[in-house]
Amino acid sequence: MAKKKQFKAESKRLLDLMINSIYTHKEIFLRELISNASDAIDKLYYQSLTENLSDVDRSNLKIEIDLDAEQRKITISDNGLGMSKEELEENLGTIAKSGSFAFKKDLEEADKKEEDVDIIGQFGVGFYSAFMVAKEVEVVSKKYGEEQAYLWKSNASDGYTIEETTKDSNGTIITLYLKDNTDDENYDEYVQAFAIEQLVKKYSDYIRYPIEMEVETQKRVEKENEDENSEPEFETVKEIRTLNSMIPLWKRNKSEITEEEYFEFYKKKFNDFQDPQKVIHTNIEGNVSFSTLLYIPGKAPHNYYSQDYEKGLQLYSRGVFIMDKASELIPEHFRFVKGLVDSQDLSLNISREMLQHDRQLKVIANRIEKKVKSELLLMLRNDREAYDKFWGNFGTQIKFGIYNNYGMHKELLQDLLMFYSSKEKKLVTLDEYVNRMQEGQEHIYFMSGDNVDKIDKLPQCELVKDKGYEILYLTDNVDEFCIQALMNYKEKTFKNINQGDLNLETEEEKKQLEETAKENKELLDGLKESLNEKVSEVKISSRLKSNPVCLTSAEGMSFEMEKVLSAMPEGNPYGIKATRILEINPNHEIFTALQKMYKEDKASVGQYAELLYNQALLIEGFPIDDPMEFSRQICEFMVKATK
Repeated sequence: MAKKKQFKAESKRLLDLMINSIYTHKEIFLRELISNASDAIDKLYYQSLTENLSDVDRSNLKIEIDLDAEQRKITISDNGLGMSKEELEENLGTIAKSGSFAFKKDLEEADKKEEDVDIIGQFGVGFYSAFMVAKEVEVVSKKYGEEQAYLWKSNASDGYTIEETTKDSNGTIITLYLKDNTDDENYDEYVQAFAIEQLVKKYSDYIRYPIEMEVETQKRVEKENEDENSEPEFETVKEIRTLNSMIPLWKRNKSEITEEEYFEFYKKKFNDFQDPQKVIHTNIEGNVSFSTLLYIPGKAPHNYYSQDYEKGLQLYSRGVFIMDKASELIPEHFRFVKGLVDSQDLSLNISREMLQHDRQLKVIANRIEKKVKSELLLMLRNDREAYDKFWGNFGTQIKFGIYNNYGMHKELLQDLLMFYSSKEKKLVTLDEYVNRMQEGQEHIYFMSGDNVDKIDKLPQCELVKDKGYEILYLTDNVDEFCIQALMNYKEKTFKNINQGDLNLETEEEKKQLEETAKENKELLDGLKESLNEKVSEVKISSRLKSNPVCLTSAEGMSFEMEKVLSAMPEGNPYGIKATRILEINPNHEIFTALQKMYKEDKASVGQYAELLYNQALLIEGFPIDDPMEFSRQICEFMVKATK
């Protein structure tokens, strides 16, 4: 009888920790054991290359899974390199000792890189994940080139045994005897063929060697002289099925992949019914080598702008699925991108389920960010219709990306921005706007509002357009915050045409406005006094052309920003408001009427001031303080007009 040996780890407590705490999901055991089997085959293949072994045929190398529901056991076998007695002792008798890690390290030290050799399992604890579902594990292994096979056996609680056994060929057979079911765990699912097929597809679909399993299937019984109207008969037969596809789409040559294959992969992998708008397939070689297969969806998911949406790319390590939402790999401003990253160089933690925040990760994330931007710029320049569609889906995200983190990413994203143009009557980029600017024009003019039509009709826009200047119409809540974060573009500052002085007048026009303001100072002061603290100033307007009045604000907080803050769930917590300035058009007949009225009856100026102020509020999209009083004033003036 074989002598019981204790694990060389510090204590049984460490093993218990690895079995019960390191892995989030018990199903991970299958991924780990298959990855180890793949490693063993890779080691044999590498040895066959370096030593010219004629009896190793890669086409015959494979992994097999056998399920025994009656005895509640799972067997995973490979025809790889196998292990000697000493290696069983060293690799399985010492927790967190990894033969795969040592093998890879030897390759690196020898500066040998074999593209067809993948070493997936670098952490010795992977094998011990078997004890999450098994009460006892047996390992039968025979190393290539040796005569004797050995049996390693353990129930994890009191060490292990190693003894001689028989095995016809090289390789390893791992048998798991499942734990008893509990109220919380049903271990019987792991001897169900369908469940195993699903797990292999999820985690190990791209292992380069076939993973085979005997499954039951229904086959039609063929009969001689069968009547075409008779009911078909079926019988249950067993067949060997390859569970994995082996070759990842992203590892194939791009020239060999059709658009239909890309699209079908996307829809199946990411549960979307629509074709993606853009496919980005890259293979990067360097200090950190990796492949990416990224997609820009054809439409924003229904929950995209909600807290329920979770960004992130799928992560693979040499074709083995590691995690579903690696958020660190995609920046927030490109959170709409779906896809995957496969790298052999990422440092994974001990359970492979969490990423370490290391240099390799940052390198990959930076490369992805730059690649997505370059592809979007290519789309913008070469297929404007496609970019317009993209912008309709995800433009708000780009603008939020500029505003977020205090404008940290504005240099990266500013060339992707688009806003509606008063001149072009369509979306334009900032670069296109600047290239059309008039000689001597210092500002990029913009105006905010609910929609393009409303902005276009605002009194403030009329004179600016009449002077030949292009105006960008901002219609999203985030737009002004985005512009504030940018501050300027190509040395041109942004100017809200509803704030501060525009300085579009000629010297002669300025002089005329100053004289008019001086001559009517008493009238303007009277109007302001009548409005109390509702406005900070009543002034002669330099921006109105045919409209009588408008409401403007001083530099700083704009009306649109005030509206956005007030519309937030918590409201405007500090009551911050834009400074209101009532501007009156000196060339409008209403001003002539005000001058006449003020000379004849100064006491009535308050009614006119209130009426003009409410009119300006409505134009700007603000609610008026007293709708009933406003209605009464309108009726009163209508009656006066008929007398």
